[in-house]
Amino acid sequence: MIEKLKKPDWIRVKAPVSKEYQETRDLMRRQKLNTVCEEAACPNIGECWAKKHATVMILGSVCTRACRFCNIATGRPDLLDPHEPERVGSAIAEMALHHVVVTSVDRDDLDDGGAEHFAQTIAAIRRHSPHTTIEVLTPDFLRKEGAGAIQTVVKARPDVFNHNLETVPRLYGEVRPGARYFHSLRLLQTVKELDPSIFTKSGMMVGLGEDKTEVYQVMDDLRAADVDFMTIGQYLQPTPRHHAVERFVPPEEFEDYARMARGKGFLMVAASPLTRSSYHAGADFVRLRDARERQQQARQGI
Repeated sequence: MIEKLKKPDWIRVKAPVSKEYQETRDLMRRQKLNTVCEEAACPNIGECWAKKHATVMILGSVCTRACRFCNIATGRPDLLDPHEPERVGSAIAEMALHHVVVTSVDRDDLDDGGAEHFAQTIAAIRRHSPHTTIEVLTPDFLRKEGAGAIQTVVKARPDVFNHNLETVPRLYGEVRPGARYFHSLRLLQTVKELDPSIFTKSGMMVGLGEDKTEVYQVMDDLRAADVDFMTIGQYLQPTPRHHAVERFVPPEEFEDYARMARGKGFLMVAASPLTRSSYHAGADFVRLRDARERQQQARQGI
């Protein structure tokens, strides 16, 4: 039996106890909404929900994939709820969010992978809360090209289109067996080709058995796809059934990754043990927008 690694001090977080956390939880229950914060057992849930930040998960709570890093339930998916987009829009307005992240389970059973549902959710948020900026974290829409899945979501014009590579290509067979690394890269590149004004974003976990050279190659691949923002965080094993943590990466190594990524030309980089795709997403979006403006001014010689 493989001995489980002990969590170092830098990865420990406080249990959620605040009044604001409970209010966010109650709102999600009242609106009958799922959140990836709960379903994926995110370590940052206490901090984020205390600040009224939540990542809404649409298309049900059961995934058609069985990734070995993810704690979301796998099985026969829920029936598509046609009222969910409106409930999401209403909840965002009630929370008065400046920025929201909308993600989903994988829905390989749907002809378009759930793309139209994403588009309807974006439209509902725009109606209910027109000043809220919207970030989508989508599945890979593998084999949904004929349905125009990526085009459907891009046409709805989210402010940020995020799709995570999750790990290095060598580990896909172990960690993300239902996905294809180069398909995910192509998805991100396609978003930029369809609408260059949309920010693109992708993230990966470390501590799964990758080495530094492989992480650097992922950075190069993302920049070749014109991705603006990269996130890197420590993988945490949700249950004993999931892929083991091979190593806890120290904070100084994350700092090295951040420096390397900035040197490769990303507009924004977030790299730390507790970094997750939607962690501090609102503040990061403001910085991302400012970084693009500075870049454009530099190109114009202003």
